[in-house]
Amino acid sequence: MMRSPIVLVTAVATMGTLCPVLKPFPPKFVWNASASAPIGLYRIDSAGSFSVGDLVAVGPPEPLATFLAERGYLPKGVLLLKHILAISGQTVCRNRFTIAVDGSDVGVALERDHLGRGLPTWQGCLRIPVGALFFMNRQVRDSLDGRYFGLVSTDHIIGRAVPLWTDEQGDGRFHRRVSAPSAAPFRAVNCHRPQQR
Repeated sequence: MMRSPIVLVTAVATMGTLCPVLKPFPPKFVWNASASAPIGLYRIDSAGSFSVGDLVAVGPPEPLATFLAERGYLPKGVLLLKHILAISGQTVCRNRFTIAVDGSDVGVALERDHLGRGLPTWQGCLRIPVGALFFMNRQVRDSLDGRYFGLVSTDHIIGRAVPLWTDEQGDGRFHRRVSAPSAAPFRAVNCHRPQQR
């Protein structure tokens, strides 16, 4: 009779040990194929505090992820690369198609996408609370970003995106970017090399 509780305790202990191992790891590298940020390879650094201008990898929350997938903009499970344009404490407004941060115009939203389909809209002003950010790739006129979906929780940020090998000019010429000295160097490892004796 004592055997059943021992088996149960062993099973629970085993699951407790395996759960952290089975949890998916966030990606360390991302290939960006979207024109919203330069096409190329990015290293994803751990998220910490964020500043205006940071380029980050974002996992789109629902219902945004479904909307992007149904429209054919971005498959589910693929990360967005977006610049942070406003942080906690700032005010973002959309008045018709004009986007403003703290009273300064920063860009314009489009009414329709490249196929003539209507784009999501929001109107008014939003004071950004702690735990939320406003993303907008200002230099890309048709980027799908906060112009259409407003604020996003920091819980959906995977990390800071650091360009490694990108086409900055959009001319098909990829250039290797030198990482900050504090970043760990990337080293290829041959996992199948026979051990020497």
